[in-house]
Amino acid sequence: MLQAMRKHAKYFYVLFVIVIITFIFWGVGTVDKTSGVEIIAEVGPYKITAQDYWQTYDRVYRFYKEIYKDKFDEEMQKKMNLKETVLDSMVNDKVLMITAKEIGITVSNDELQDAISAEPAFAKNGVFNRDMYLNRLKLNRLTPEVFENFKRQELTIEKMKRFIELTADTTDTDINLQKISGDTQTADMIKQAMLGDKKGKAVLAYVEGMKKNIKITINKRLIS
Repeated sequence: MLQAMRKHAKYFYVLFVIVIITFIFWGVGTVDKTSGVEIIAEVGPYKITAQDYWQTYDRVYRFYKEIYKDKFDEEMQKKMNLKETVLDSMVNDKVLMITAKEIGITVSNDELQDAISAEPAFAKNGVFNRDMYLNRLKLNRLTPEVFENFKRQELTIEKMKRFIELTADTTDTDINLQKISGDTQTADMIKQAMLGDKKGKAVLAYVEGMKKNIKITINKRLIS
């Protein structure tokens, strides 16, 4: 049971990291700046360029490499199906963005500013520092306008996920903690991991359902 708990917790944490990496650093794609550029996927009005994809893949690859070191070889990458996992995550994010817009989920300016102010990377002595904020963006070749647009997209997706989780049946009525050995803290960790698993599956099921109503074109040949 503990092994299953760790597996699920790690899986959903990594998906969350992929979302953050994708939207903070590389945005959501455009429909008017891709002339002559290879397009890996089109999701409604959004396009995932080869450059967007490989930059995101490289960051995710290095994330795993940092964790697994030498164990992260070609065999492990194949088992994880890393290339398609990254692409699926990017496509799913676009689906969530489209759906959020359709049902009117937005992020206010106050919510955006609160989220940016809470970023540890922009803090000095534990307090948000605008000069550090601007310098960090400059190092990443981002303007405040571009970064804030990316951040708004990220927050919108997280709102959409929470909306799905709240409307889905993610109760723990089928989890019998009396059958779980170990202390209370361990049992609670297992319970939270199992509930997280159910929430994650609810989001994925919702996304798969929405894909039926969205024109999606994927050219996997470009990532083979």
